[in-house]
Amino acid sequence: MTPAPDILCIGSVLWDIIGRAPSHMRLGSDVPGRITRLPGGVAMNIAMTLARFGLTPAILTAIGRDPEGEELIAAARRLGLITDHVYRSDDLPTDRYMAVEGGNGLIAAIADAHSLEAAGDRILRPLADGRLGTADAPWAGPVALDGNLTAALLAEIAESPLFAAADLRVAPASPGKAERLRPLLAHPRVTLYVNLEEAGLLCQTRFATADQAAAGLLARGAARVLVTDGGRACAEGSARGVLSRSPRQVTVTRVTGAGDTFMAAHIVAEARGECPGDALDAALRAAADYVSGEVG
Repeated sequence: MTPAPDILCIGSVLWDIIGRAPSHMRLGSDVPGRITRLPGGVAMNIAMTLARFGLTPAILTAIGRDPEGEELIAAARRLGLITDHVYRSDDLPTDRYMAVEGGNGLIAAIADAHSLEAAGDRILRPLADGRLGTADAPWAGPVALDGNLTAALLAEIAESPLFAAADLRVAPASPGKAERLRPLLAHPRVTLYVNLEEAGLLCQTRFATADQAAAGLLARGAARVLVTDGGRACAEGSARGVLSRSPRQVTVTRVTGAGDTFMAAHIVAEARGECPGDALDAALRAAADYVSGEVG
């Protein structure tokens, strides 16, 4: 019997194809390195970290019935994720993400989430048909939602009775998709996880520090935000004010998935009942362990 999920992770679940080189790279660089293929996508990265910390996440996404999709479903199950509610399509291929990382960070990336976008609100059917909730008795637990969904679907979620009781934790997925989250910005049940660039895009300005960005998002109507800035200080903003913490300095061996790890670890820390400062510290530790390669 499938256990009841502790949290729903809604958004991109795909194959990450990552090329990494230890040397600094620039446009046109051709250097030796390693190329890996791993389960990825924002929703998947969050779900994997949640499972590693002992929670039972269910993923709501679109995955093809092609060989890559069958492999991805099998991998998700081995990692302890509930896949019963995934929308499986005969016509849509399994999505992919490709990135190149150098010693100087992310060089370039392409996210092919066209199948997720094409599936649209079909991925949300379990929230309406009684498997995970209905409009009259909506899901009342935490939801990790990512910005790989279309702008139209994110706007629909902002108004939907299916999410009226949920604790919504939202991440843009990338700076290029940050503006899709505007309909959710002032939602009273949303906690927004963004980096400094994404915060600036949402506020149509630039911020010098994470605490300035958190204050700016609160001024725009956000109920609660967490803003990261790589290896520099991050901040949480809420009705209590703005709280800032600095991460420990580590040697960076990878960057793809770091923000997702931060978000998942913060959710877990709060689920354990930790205070805001301790939860922020726990999230920073998990992200530092991840980028340093100390965690697989």
